[in-house]
Amino acid sequence: MPRLPRSALLAAWAGPALERSARLEAAGLESAVRAVQGDDEPHTVELVGDLPFATCGGLLELLNELARLRVCGLRLVLPAPGDPVGLPGPAHVNAEAMDAGECVLTVGGPPLALVPDVEEFGSAYETGHLVTWRVHASGGAGADCSDLAEAEHTLRAALLQANATLEDLDVASWRPDAAEQIQALRSGHGPAAELPPGLAPRSVRVLDLAWRVRGIVELASADDGAALSGWQAQRRAQALRDLDHVGRRALVAAVNAQCRTQS
Repeated sequence: MPRLPRSALLAAWAGPALERSARLEAAGLESAVRAVQGDDEPHTVELVGDLPFATCGGLLELLNELARLRVCGLRLVLPAPGDPVGLPGPAHVNAEAMDAGECVLTVGGPPLALVPDVEEFGSAYETGHLVTWRVHASGGAGADCSDLAEAEHTLRAALLQANATLEDLDVASWRPDAAEQIQALRSGHGPAAELPPGLAPRSVRVLDLAWRVRGIVELASADDGAALSGWQAQRRAQALRDLDHVGRRALVAAVNAQCRTQS
């Protein structure tokens, strides 16, 4: 089962902790670091360019620096080719975030972009991850067109269409375990255990649905389906892109809803 993007976990957990820290309350940053790292090796940090701090060890040290700089929230961006919404600039930061497919932007304090660089190691049966957060000065918080209520409506409509779409894409002809995995994504446990306590119920609900949609897209994209004509293959790819677009936008809306009042 897919996990939530690390940037989504960082924004969901550390954003509220930074907001509390800015009000001189208990930070909770250590809990945020544990949640974001999960089973990864301890996350490291690389500072790129001219930044308001000179050194930084791991992720906890980075979050403490952000708290010191009065950063009061984190905003999630999940860009994709043809859909760069939310990217802040400059161009080299946008390119790195696009390559990663995710990044986090600071709210309040100096404008910074945190982009995860993920390296896998080990075997296919026991895979580990080395994660380095590359920190850049950015052009600001970027445009955020995500609305949670609209995202939930669009996402539910997409899910109602998903069964017909997947039948049309001939799920039965995929590798034998694909249909079972998709059924598990539809009805199995979602990512609620990965989320911080206190996240608004609507955000949890939308995030759960978005996670399921993106998981279905990931499974479908790993297989070409049955022997398709060029037209069928193109139509299949477009259907998957459309589902991914809806899922990404909804996930962003669910995470960023908590920092709207801080912007």
